[in-house]
Amino acid sequence: MHFYPSPETGSSSAWRRSVAAGVVAALHVVALLVAFGLAVRPDLAKPLQALTVRMLERAPAPPVVEPPRPQAHPPAPRPVPVRRAPVTPPPVLAAAPVADAAPASFTAPPPAEVRPAESAPAPAAPTSPPAPAVSAPLVAARFDADYLQNPKPVYPPMSRRLGEEGKVVLRVRVSAQGQALSVEVRQSSGFTRLDDAARSAVERWRFVPARQGEQAVEAWVLVPLTFTLDN
Repeated sequence: MHFYPSPETGSSSAWRRSVAAGVVAALHVVALLVAFGLAVRPDLAKPLQALTVRMLERAPAPPVVEPPRPQAHPPAPRPVPVRRAPVTPPPVLAAAPVADAAPASFTAPPPAEVRPAESAPAPAAPTSPPAPAVSAPLVAARFDADYLQNPKPVYPPMSRRLGEEGKVVLRVRVSAQGQALSVEVRQSSGFTRLDDAARSAVERWRFVPARQGEQAVEAWVLVPLTFTLDN
C-alpha cells in the first residue's frame, strides 16, 4: 500500500530544507571571504592605533583699515623759499707804488714781481677848506643927492609957537629901486610932533639904492633931521 503525504506536510518540509541549505551556503561564503581577506591583508588583523586629534585655533582676522577719503580740493603746495648764499666781494688789493725811472746813464735791474702790499695804506692828507669868495664891498644908500629933490620936513606950527626944537634920527629901509619901504625912529627929538613931521616927509623921499659891485641891493640907512626955530 502506497503512502502519500498530504500537500501541507510536503511543502513545509521542502521550505525547511531550502532555508537550511541557504544558511549553510551563506556560512560557507562568509568563511571563504574571511579566509581570503586574512590571506590578502594580514595587517588587518593588527590592532588599530589610536589617533590624536588636535584642534587648531583660528587666527584673528586683520583689522580693516578704511582708505582715506579723497578731499574735494587738495591744498596747493607751499613754495619753498630758496636761500641764496651771500656773495662775498673779492678783496681789494693795493698795488705797491712804482719807483721813478732811473736816469739814462744808470742801468736799472729788471723790476721784481709786484705783490700786494700787506701794510695798511697811509691816511690821506687832510684837505684844507676852499677859501671863501671875496665879495664886493657894500656902498650905502644916499639921500642927499641934489637931483633927488627931496622936500624938507614941514615945521609944525604948534611946535613953533611952543618953541619946540630937537634932532630926530630915522632908520629907513631902502629898496633896490630907491623907495622907502619902512621908516623907524632911531632917536627921538623929545617931541612927538617933530618926530611925526620928520617921518611923514622921509616916507615920500627918493634914495640912491645901496650897491654891491654892479648890482643894486636892499639896505638900511640912517637919516638925521634937525628942527630949529632959526631955520
